Amino acid sequence: MKKIIGGMAAGLLVLGAMNVHADGQAVYDKHCKGCHVAGVGNAPKPGDAAAWEARKAAGVDAMVQTVVTGKGAMPPKGTCATCDDASLKAAVEVLLAQ
Repeated sequence: MKKIIGGMAAGLLVLGAMNVHADGQAVYDKHCKGCHVAGVGNAPKPGDAAAWEARKAAGVDAMVQTVVTGKGAMPPKGTCATCDDASLKAAVEVLLAQ
């Protein structure tokens, strides 16, 4: 019985983690793309090498911290108040890959 309950608890933890760690592309599409593609509030546009040069030099972790705290017109966590840091990092990596 303990093994069954333990297995069920582990399964629930995995399912919960799947919901918390959203796919980076999905987070980007839903919460980042609109402002960055349009350059809203001077958001750096995907593919604008000059706009991203200094940000890339600072590193992904520094960029994630900027997303977490917000900057300029971008509120903390962008528009994804429920995203965890791993989901935000995945979205940043999607944006940087463009």
